[in-house]
Amino acid sequence: MQKISKYKVPPTCTVREAISVIDRGAAQIALVVDHDAHLLGTVTDGDIRRALLRGEGLETPIEEVMHRGFRSLPVTATEEDALNLMRHEVIHQIPVIDDTGRVVRLFLLEELIKPKKRPNPVVIMAGGKGERLKHLTSDCPKPMLPVGGKPILEIILEQCIKAGFREFYFSVNYLKEQIQDHFGNGESWQVNIQYIEEDKPLGTAGALSLLPAMPEHPLLVLNGDVLTRVDYGRLLHFHSEHEAAATLCVREHTTQIPYGVVRMDDVMVHAMEEKPVLSHYVNAGIYLLDPSLLKLVPSDQFFDMPQLLEKAMAQQYRVSAFPIHEYWLDIGLPETLDRAHQEWR
Repeated sequence: MQKISKYKVPPTCTVREAISVIDRGAAQIALVVDHDAHLLGTVTDGDIRRALLRGEGLETPIEEVMHRGFRSLPVTATEEDALNLMRHEVIHQIPVIDDTGRVVRLFLLEELIKPKKRPNPVVIMAGGKGERLKHLTSDCPKPMLPVGGKPILEIILEQCIKAGFREFYFSVNYLKEQIQDHFGNGESWQVNIQYIEEDKPLGTAGALSLLPAMPEHPLLVLNGDVLTRVDYGRLLHFHSEHEAAATLCVREHTTQIPYGVVRMDDVMVHAMEEKPVLSHYVNAGIYLLDPSLLKLVPSDQFFDMPQLLEKAMAQQYRVSAFPIHEYWLDIGLPETLDRAHQEWR
């Protein structure tokens, strides 16, 4: 996302002056604004060339050439929103305007499609036995079970790489050699993979006490048996926007009661509801944690993530919930593994 001061021009400037602004900037656009920075129109190299072809001169005021029907996004828009709009409209730049019409930022297609490198470390919990999967994990760690011909853990890794993450820690225990032999140090994926080796099960948060160094940025913690298409860029933005110490991804889960429910006050019936559907948000096994929370994790002890979050809330840390609307599947049972084979593409 670009700062926009160098792209602003007043409506009275000439086509010649606008060309100079466009040539100096990397965005190939000039933003025509009034004295209060309200966006009046946009001018691209293509707009100017078309104006010249129809007979406009270099001294023509830019307000006679500018494109007034420009597309824009609100300040709440994410990079994914901008990219989707650019692809739909086949445009390369989108200004961001606030509620008063002032231009505040500029999205550029070239920057959005450029591979990102995020500094945030990723910890993937891959040490569980997967006992509910029975014979399937007797000689294979659950994260190494194949889905679509590829281990679950490799799918998760490649999704993280696509999102721009480069530093990984795999927490391993059960049949850890299979994971270490397959992934090595990550060089085959052009990333860095280190291993947190649990001598005993430490739960979904206890392994964080074994990190070799204190991270400088919020760390993404993932369960190694979850397939999802969550937008990690949006998660990071949400975490920052809400100034949270921890962000817990949640998924809506509905349950239908197979009977008619009778609501009573003492012995008097005051309502009846036939087979109601109850809706709850459940833990999705994806977390974003500020490094400050790591001091709450006891050293080398079994400690689950809900315990860490409850401890954080008890000490007045901000814990936010990020609803997942994208695909999500917890592969913990034979039937959910079957679903993954059918659904994951």
